[in-house]
Amino acid sequence: MSRSLCLTRQCLGLVTRIECLIRPLAGENGRWTLLCAAGMSDAQPSAIKVQGPFYGPSVAEDVLAGIAESLALQGYVECSEPPIWHLHLLAELRRVNGERQGLGRLLQRRPETDGQS
Repeated sequence: MSRSLCLTRQCLGLVTRIECLIRPLAGENGRWTLLCAAGMSDAQPSAIKVQGPFYGPSVAEDVLAGIAESLALQGYVECSEPPIWHLHLLAELRRVNGERQGLGRLLQRRPETDGQS
């Protein structure tokens, strides 16, 4: 399966869109994440969700395939248009990576005890 997906569904003249993207997390530790944006096709995304981390891209791809199957049952079809929310998803990935790096720095700042206190 591809590492990106765009699905749409028409209902009552409105087009709902879902874009998903699989990307590695910062740190080159083999962890990957799945990012999804959803909303009306002619607007900004109304929701962005992140799942993971997953250990390896194939695990994230399996999760994405399951999501695609579930959405297909709800009437979503693959969209041939180029992604329009790619930058939103990359901004969310930067935010997630920043939070993870901040947590790592916080844990590194904890003073080590010398065993005498």
